[in-house]
Amino acid sequence: MTRYGVKDNQVRAFNKMIRISTQKLNLVCAMVRGLPVDRAVDVLKFSKKRVAGEVLKTLLSAIANAEHNKNLAVETLFVKEIWCGKALTMKRIMPGPRGSARPILKPFSNLTIVLESGVAPTKKEKTEKTEKTAKKAK
Repeated sequence: MTRYGVKDNQVRAFNKMIRISTQKLNLVCAMVRGLPVDRAVDVLKFSKKRVAGEVLKTLLSAIANAEHNKNLAVETLFVKEIWCGKALTMKRIMPGPRGSARPILKPFSNLTIVLESGVAPTKKEKTEKTEKTAKKAK
C-alpha cells in the first residue's frame, strides 16, 4: 500500500525551517545522496559544514521511523532521495549611506529524506548510462 507516494519499503523524515539557504543545504544533501545509511551517518559526522548536524538529526529520525514504524532492518537502508526546498525569508534592514537602507535577507529551508530498504544502486550503473549517451553523441 502506498500512502503519499511512499512505498511499504520506504520511510520519510522532514526538517522544516532550517536557518540556512537552500543552495548551501543542497551541497550537504549531495554528499549523502544514494549512500547506505551507516556510510551517510559517518560522512555527516565528520563534515565541516555547519548544516551537517541538522541533516544528521533528520537522517537519524528517518532511521528511527524505519525501525519503529515499519520494522525495517537498518543494515539494508539507503538514502533513496534527499532534497531541500525554500521556506520563508526574514527581511531585515541595515542603514546605508546618506540615509538610505540596505536589505538583509535571512533565508530558511526545508529538508526531506526518503530511505528505502534494499540494495543501494551502484555508481557503475550511472557511468554506464553516461558512456552510452556519449557514444550516441559521437
